[in-house]
Amino acid sequence: MERIDAAILQTVLYADVFNFPMTAEEIHHFLIHDEPTSLAQIHNALAHSPLLRETLEQREPYYFYAGRSEIVSVRQMREAASQYLWPQAVRSGKWLARLPFVRMVALTGALAMHNAAADDDDLDYLLITAPGRVWLARGFAVLLVRLARTRGVTICPNYVLAETALVQERHNIFMAHEVVQMVPMFGHDVYERFRSENEWVSSYLPNARGAFYDEAEWSPRHGWAWLKRVCEFILGGWIGSRLERWEHQRKLSRFASEMQKPHSAARLDENHVKGHFDDHGHPVLRQYYERLRQYGIATQPDAVTGD
Repeated sequence: MERIDAAILQTVLYADVFNFPMTAEEIHHFLIHDEPTSLAQIHNALAHSPLLRETLEQREPYYFYAGRSEIVSVRQMREAASQYLWPQAVRSGKWLARLPFVRMVALTGALAMHNAAADDDDLDYLLITAPGRVWLARGFAVLLVRLARTRGVTICPNYVLAETALVQERHNIFMAHEVVQMVPMFGHDVYERFRSENEWVSSYLPNARGAFYDEAEWSPRHGWAWLKRVCEFILGGWIGSRLERWEHQRKLSRFASEMQKPHSAARLDENHVKGHFDDHGHPVLRQYYERLRQYGIATQPDAVTGD
């Protein structure tokens, strides 16, 4: 098996877990490999590899695992839902950017891959905040979530971390994909630092140096920028610190039992608010590994999960 052929196959098999047929450009960008590869190499392998002709099918512009043609219509429906949701996601991202102590807003989850399940799907975000104000920033975000819900929009800022705690400790293909597929909307300088401090993802996805679906940066201006600075000035001292500690302890008590769930990836501390009590990573990696095993691409789970 040629290395590039194997890399393409495992990339398509990973996407298959999400019922997501891929274009050649997406295969190139999200290629699971150990070194950078050109788009021309991808096109050449897709056109001439005996292995890929045997294991993959094509329905323009998508490639998918043989016998899985039904996921093309699934993707088309999800693409339409994503196009409907995208303007809402941009607007919501701008409101999150206006909140005190928020330094970066990035769209994450299925919508970031244009794979939203329905036109009322959740809008998932990663927020990066000023140090020592993770819980306060999240508190402001929760208020925004409640206001958006009255308009039928579901905002989920389900991962909040301080800009002094950017390194992701879990190293596997699932987490690498989560990092590279996010779409920064505010704080591109912080996003670049986030990517730089997680350079390990290049050992899984060396071609994904930036976001595949790019979005122009937006920043609060005029009155909103002034209001944000005023709020940060007022809450930047001892009052804000006391509120930060109070909110942290309140949420720790509330979620204590949830933290004990098997495979929970939640993390609630001074620098992280990660409410992933039911970790999606383990079932995704298990399904992915099962797909790889029949082709002998990965011989042990550690090669895939990083656990």
